[in-house]
Amino acid sequence: MAMTMAQASAAMREATRETVKRYSLWYLLEGVLMVIAGVLALVYPYLASVTLVFLLGWILIISGVLQGIGLIGARDVPHFWLQLVSVVLAILIGVLLLRNPDAGLLIMTVLLIVFFIVEGISKIIFALNIRPFMGWIWVFASGIVGLLLGAYLWANMPLSSEWVLGVLLGIQLICEGAALTFLAWMVRSS
Repeated sequence: MAMTMAQASAAMREATRETVKRYSLWYLLEGVLMVIAGVLALVYPYLASVTLVFLLGWILIISGVLQGIGLIGARDVPHFWLQLVSVVLAILIGVLLLRNPDAGLLIMTVLLIVFFIVEGISKIIFALNIRPFMGWIWVFASGIVGLLLGAYLWANMPLSSEWVLGVLLGIQLICEGAALTFLAWMVRSS
């Protein structure tokens, strides 16, 4: 017998609820760590902004090197030269970001816009799936905050000061962390 959309949706919601119950301690820990990281980003916004750029630089360098190692002895692989160009660009852009992190803030702004929007949509969908769990509205609200922060950044591009990225990241981490902490606490308490 075929399952209806309503039955499939109810089954998915129940599976999500059970997962939240089973891993509530991890959600609680993740939420607390996110709040702490958010507070640190608010206290040191310029440092948080520049740290994001440095992190991106190192990720590009490391992924480029690993990709390059994977290409050793693989000249017969389709699109070898295109992959080699990708490796060189990843390493070059990573080094440029490390040498001049202020120039990377515009790149980070675009990435942060994407992050806030995707994370906001993700949290809204998650909240709607766990509804009527107590605390679902807080997860939903954190998703709305993520969308609003993404829209704010988009409307103010290019940013005139470097500290805005750190402040927005701090706000997002605190909202999301508080929502996850509250949800996990309520699940553990019930």
